[in-house]
Amino acid sequence: MLWRKIYNELLKWKETEGHNPLIIKGCRQCGKTFAVRQFAAEQYDNVVYINFFENPSYKDIFSGSLNVDDIIMNMTAFVSGSVFEIGKTVIILDEIQECPQARTALKFFKLDGRYDIICTGSLLGVKGYGDNPASIPVGYETVIDMYPLDFYEFIRANGITEQIIGKLQECLDSETPVPNAIHVKLRELLLQYVIVGGMPRAVQVFVETKQLSLVQNIQTDIVNAYKDDMIKYAPAADKSKIRECFESIPAQLSKENKKFQYSLIEKKGTSGKFGGSLQWIEDAGIIVRCYNLSLPQLPLEGNVIRDIFKVYMADIGLLVSMLEPGTQSDILLGNMQIYKGALFENLIADIFSKMGRRLYYYHKDSGLEIDFVTRYKGEC
Repeated sequence: MLWRKIYNELLKWKETEGHNPLIIKGCRQCGKTFAVRQFAAEQYDNVVYINFFENPSYKDIFSGSLNVDDIIMNMTAFVSGSVFEIGKTVIILDEIQECPQARTALKFFKLDGRYDIICTGSLLGVKGYGDNPASIPVGYETVIDMYPLDFYEFIRANGITEQIIGKLQECLDSETPVPNAIHVKLRELLLQYVIVGGMPRAVQVFVETKQLSLVQNIQTDIVNAYKDDMIKYAPAADKSKIRECFESIPAQLSKENKKFQYSLIEKKGTSGKFGGSLQWIEDAGIIVRCYNLSLPQLPLEGNVIRDIFKVYMADIGLLVSMLEPGTQSDILLGNMQIYKGALFENLIADIFSKMGRRLYYYHKDSGLEIDFVTRYKGEC
């Protein structure tokens, strides 16, 4: 079973007096449902689980009155065996974007206060995906972003103990070298993380089998599922453009100058034609943008040049799966050729974005470039 940082955030939420209903937001297949169900099973006496994607008929629970007692009565009719005890029951609303009325109802559950509510949502707010709620309960919900496993979660899954992690932290704090045996092991795991990334199914299979071919199959399935979402849920006029943007990412990163160029998608491509499509992919949590700065100074956000940016995959393993066969073994052997810069830049983008950091870089016309600029200890 994979340990996830989100568990501690869920505990903190539960222990906060007067907490709002919670929404866990993240890209598809990053582990939201598993984490929430594990937490609920361990922390509550009763769990009422409703998945709007698997059972569209559950939307009828919220189709009439949004009075909490009426909703609870409907739930007992739809979900056999459901038990509602004040303070001891959690209701999980999985894939809540499929039922806008359920999100509107969160305000009434908050005001009622008898039961905890945890929701999960994929593609929340993505243009063309589902219907928007009649009323978003601003001030009555708490939203937490969840990501695929980061490197810390990955090394824990691969047997690195808290004692070793503590030693790494000690070396970082004292600015002293890491013992060589630990360094060698962690470097090996870092290269494996570049290949495997953090999608839970891929990590679990890697931990259990160490077979990269099986990992590759899972990653390919995930990438194909993302492409299917683009076809299924995007506005009709944007379907092909979104997919073309997505499929251009490896080529964008293989260039010496990795600035995103619409002309790589189509010879005369422009932001007017493809900008909305790129935004759709970003809103889906599949990619992250790294913005150029006019000056490498604080405040970073105040120096952003909005129309000059790079695009990275939000998960490094999915990028590697999109490259040609043999790339995995090349990485392990250190023969990365033209992709070396792309891979390690995307690795840092993966690490920073999963920390919740915004991404910035600095490039001058003279050719000077700083790949990542960040605020650290109050300085740029």
